[in-house]
Amino acid sequence: MSNLIDNNLKNKKSELLEYYRHRAEELIIESKQTFSDSEYKDRAIAINKGLTETRENLLKIILQEARKNKWDDKTLLESILLTTYTNYVSMIEARNRIWEYEYMSFSRRIGELWEPFCQLCWQYPLANDITFFVPPLFSDVKRELTNEVNQFIKSLHISQEQKDELESYYKKVWSLVTSGEVKLELDLHFFKGNSRFVADFKSGFSSNEKGNANRLLLVASVYKILKEQYNCLIFVRSEEEKNNHYLQTLKSSGLWEVYCSQETYQKIYDFTGFNLSKWLAQNVNWNDDFTKKISKHIKENNLEQYLIW
Repeated sequence: MSNLIDNNLKNKKSELLEYYRHRAEELIIESKQTFSDSEYKDRAIAINKGLTETRENLLKIILQEARKNKWDDKTLLESILLTTYTNYVSMIEARNRIWEYEYMSFSRRIGELWEPFCQLCWQYPLANDITFFVPPLFSDVKRELTNEVNQFIKSLHISQEQKDELESYYKKVWSLVTSGEVKLELDLHFFKGNSRFVADFKSGFSSNEKGNANRLLLVASVYKILKEQYNCLIFVRSEEEKNNHYLQTLKSSGLWEVYCSQETYQKIYDFTGFNLSKWLAQNVNWNDDFTKKISKHIKENNLEQYLIW
């Protein structure tokens, strides 16, 4: 496989799958030497970690080759996408051999894979006006807002006792807001030209998403009161009607712009210049790319819906 990585890598799906599957076999054997059959969870974690490291090593070589031989941006991105997708195929296959997927674990795993996969279009964009920025810390936001309010209270023509009382009430409000840790970091923080965007990716909204929906509402509320103008986006893999009321709560809040399914891919195209929807249609076919054994397992357990990318 010494000639695997070149500027035609974007067309080498079968070669990449073969490479990853051979590596998976090695990792399965290695895991048997370390863990017993009853320690299948530990074996699965070890194999997944090994395949992730294998992908990261390939990506390092790809980036080196791309710089050395001056690949164009589209060739680089398509090579990285195919390298990542075929790695996902082999990881899912290997894990299922050790520890078979059921509904919850499979839906969660697909979400974990889809979100960073889409973000690759931002990491290696075709558009030349995408730049990342460091998200603000909530402690800095709190300090800035507190200083503003304190200065305002001091400027009021009221007694010192009334000012102290106002400050006391203000501190009580903060104690309620910060009763839990507030993290303003989301999946993406980027400039498109001079405009600031923050984005969160979700595979879908189900019955256990109440806590996450409330967190997103709070985070967007904070972003909206900052003096810099932030545009808050949510990108969802599944179609809108497949999600529950938590998605509708976010959509109707006025705080988030929500995009589902093909709308998500259109926005990815708008921002990054890459037509990910077209690429997926041409390159991703889980049923054909999986082994027959796992394809049968997915079908028998009604898991196909999570493979609609």
